[in-house]
Amino acid sequence: MEKDIVNIGKSVVIKGELNGSEDLTIEGHVEGTIQLKEHVLTIGPNGRIKAQVYAKSVIVLGEVTGNVTASEKVDIRDNGSVDGDIVSPRVAIAEGAHFRGSVDMQRKAGAAPQAQAKPAAAPAAAPAAAAPQAQPAGAGVRA
Repeated sequence: MEKDIVNIGKSVVIKGELNGSEDLTIEGHVEGTIQLKEHVLTIGPNGRIKAQVYAKSVIVLGEVTGNVTASEKVDIRDNGSVDGDIVSPRVAIAEGAHFRGSVDMQRKAGAAPQAQAKPAAAPAAAPAAAAPQAQPAGAGVRA
């Protein structure tokens, strides 16, 4: 089974909203919003993006100006450039890449509640453990 990959050539300029349901490689210029929620977006070496980007995975070989949100991974390769904030559980920045912004490596929604439940249980157990130790010490002093 062959996976569909769409290419936007380096002479193409798009202004506005770009949505898709297949993997996309951009070599041209895009301004606006790019949404490929379940697919891979590759910004080729000639790609110049001024957009808010939402995709499953984003690979940057060209230039991106704007925030990048990926549900799986953002990969800024050698000579790639991102000026904007990144939100993704996995981020890779190669040596020679350019990045200016902040990184928020949030985990998927299912993992976050489990992580919060464990620390909440630990402090509740600690006072209970400390109380029995204090009572025998106090009882030993009275006897």
